[in-house]
Amino acid sequence: MGHTGTDADVIVAGAGPTGLMLACELRLAGADVVVVERLAERTGESRAGGIHSRTLEVLDQRGILDRFLAEGEPQPVGHFSGLYLEFDESESRHPYPLMILQSAVERLLEERAVELGVRIRRSAAVSGIRQDAQTVTVELETGGEGGARLSARYLVGCDGGRSTVRKLAGIGFPGTEATMTALIGDVELPDLPEDYVWVRRTPGGDYSAIAFEPGWYRVITSEYDRVADRDEPATFEQLRESLIRVAGTDFGMRAPRWVSRFNDAARQAAEYRRGRVLLAGDAAHIHFPAGGQGLNMGVQDAVNLGWKLASVVLGRAPEELLDTYHAERHPVGERVLHNTRAQAALARPGAATDALREVFGSLMVFDDVNRVLRHMLTALDVRYPVGGDHPMEGRRVFDADLKTDAGVTGVYPLLHAARPVLFDLRGGGEVAAAAAGWADRVDLVEARSEDESWPVPPVGEVPAPAALLVRPDGHVAWAADSVGAAEAAALRTALATWFGPARRD
Repeated sequence: MGHTGTDADVIVAGAGPTGLMLACELRLAGADVVVVERLAERTGESRAGGIHSRTLEVLDQRGILDRFLAEGEPQPVGHFSGLYLEFDESESRHPYPLMILQSAVERLLEERAVELGVRIRRSAAVSGIRQDAQTVTVELETGGEGGARLSARYLVGCDGGRSTVRKLAGIGFPGTEATMTALIGDVELPDLPEDYVWVRRTPGGDYSAIAFEPGWYRVITSEYDRVADRDEPATFEQLRESLIRVAGTDFGMRAPRWVSRFNDAARQAAEYRRGRVLLAGDAAHIHFPAGGQGLNMGVQDAVNLGWKLASVVLGRAPEELLDTYHAERHPVGERVLHNTRAQAALARPGAATDALREVFGSLMVFDDVNRVLRHMLTALDVRYPVGGDHPMEGRRVFDADLKTDAGVTGVYPLLHAARPVLFDLRGGGEVAAAAAGWADRVDLVEARSEDESWPVPPVGEVPAPAALLVRPDGHVAWAADSVGAAEAAALRTALATWFGPARRD
């Protein structure tokens, strides 16, 4: 039972990467959560095939990255609409994307959720929502068992692009319609003459054949100005025929594991929150999957929302904190829709696009252009509007080496508990005194930076701060290069804004 006489503090609809990551974050913070999933079991489908730097950092912040590294393979390059991007090892401990199937990501996150005590209820499809001033009640269709009803303080729809939760909550989903159709499937290609094919453009469209596992290929075909009915099932024969149209052969395609379809429709929820209902992941935004940003954005939605929602349901912060979720994440979603529309335009067949790609590719050899595009895709440059003018404020914190009384550690191991951490890197007592009223909610770490400067994309290297307040999602809420009366006052304001009023003894 939840803390308010409900069935849970939070109901999460959808057991994909976003829903599972959100459930983990809520449990780490002490909230009671139940995940409801309409499917009886995982499908094994893996539309997403990689994790970018910022998501790798998020997993590292929680101490579970090793599980993913053990099953994935780092890739030394990325791409923007099939044009190669280079990465900078100085910007992150995890500068390269990790090739890993979505099915593995879901399995690992579900294992972690179960370890933390998350309840997962399958064969449970949301069919109705009713909310009042205190709770939200969710009606479920449970197949042969009949219906069921659960209540909670909040409901989060992580139930995909066709989100039932979004529709029942009456949240608009404006955007642009599809102009092309892509098919995707995992198959054997015995006659493929190369090790792999990467975005080969032809007059009819483009295709890729990527080897994720020995003997198995991820085949993707894209055909433009052909829009399939969204409810029409995708079949192996359709994928085979599409590959023949685009590539001129099917390369002996056989033994499909699964086949699916996607397009370049781009839509975003008008509101990420309506009352006690919130949205995250594909329920909040859909787009052309160029650059592999979708799964990553969903996981980062979850990490932004999780600590805030837990703080509210557990009475640590006022409900207004939830409004910052839309304020911070909606612009991030807008930017991804914008850049994927651009990538889709760059991928279209034809002489005009060929010329545009050649010019665009010639620009990408310049470091500044490469930097802007890689930051855009990896989300390393995301800055939330937290107030203040220090270059670190609002940005994700770098995993800098710190020397403590216990030895040398990185910043990220100190974030494993998903609690806010206040780092005092110069000493003197001013930081501890200013934050004394929040000692029950904020961990104080006294340390020294091992480096004189820290990388802050896209700003560059900045001097190591005297002190900084890091939210549970790894973003800096306050930072200062010295701590006097003005800085101490700004710190108290940041603490109250993000973690509730000071405790009165």
